[in-house]
Amino acid sequence: QVQLVESGGGLVQPGGSLRLSCAASGISFSIYAMGWYRQAPGKQRELVAGITRGGSTNYADSAKGRFAVSRDNAKNTVYLQMNSLKPEDTAVYYCNAELGLNRYWGQGTQVTVSS
Repeated sequence: QVQLVESGGGLVQPGGSLRLSCAASGISFSIYAMGWYRQAPGKQRELVAGITRGGSTNYADSAKGRFAVSRDNAKNTVYLQMNSLKPEDTAVYYCNAELGLNRYWGQGTQVTVSS
């Protein structure tokens, strides 16, 4: 059974930081591409950052320079370090694992940026 469990969300003030974690089980984590997506109320889910099994990364324009995605294959975990957070970063953040036609999602973690 595949499980992706996100953690680390919460309420933070503008300009603050959060580190999200996603622990994977039931998959050969090291061969999967991993991604972080987010969905704000009334909006479509969008890619925030991705990391390939080889460690190459890509970011949405809104995340460049502020967010950093990384992975620890020994811990089957992918991280999203989010700095200089803005109110428009408020959303539910989802972890994604992808390999060919196989695609799995976590349950999401809420991030709220507000003063």
